[in-house]
Amino acid sequence: MLRIGYVRLRDAQSAQDAAALETLGCQVIRTEQPGGRGLEPPILSSILDFIGAGDQLVVMRLGHLAATSRAALDAIERLEARGASLYIVESKLTSRGEGGRALRAALEAVATVEAAAPPRRRPAAAQEIRALQRAGVGPVEIARRLGVSRMTVWRKLKAVGAQA
Repeated sequence: MLRIGYVRLRDAQSAQDAAALETLGCQVIRTEQPGGRGLEPPILSSILDFIGAGDQLVVMRLGHLAATSRAALDAIERLEARGASLYIVESKLTSRGEGGRALRAALEAVATVEAAAPPRRRPAAAQEIRALQRAGVGPVEIARRLGVSRMTVWRKLKAVGAQA
């Protein structure tokens, strides 16, 4: 059985999670930056396409697997279609057996509520936007990374420029 670790890099803790997966016996560890809203990250997609029967995808938190409950359910279904399973370290849950049925039931319930609720955007902090700009990231990419509109990025950059 091959154990494949997967981490979406969101913060400093995520980088530590990648190291923890190695100590948990993952032979392969893949990391990637979160993609745009509604897009499946390409590395996760390739893992789900090529994982073998009997293999296990290991994530520290369910949030590393997917941004929404519907996306997490889709990933679990793709794993099961290939004969593989999911293991979530933090909650000690697997997609197999009784725990797997309970996990799917919970995700389905949350997915129903998510579908009914309007999407919420988190407010982008001017400091985050400015830090990304200083790092050489363009406004369109900043907007994509933070999940905000380009106009929000431009407004925040203009406000930061006026304060300086």
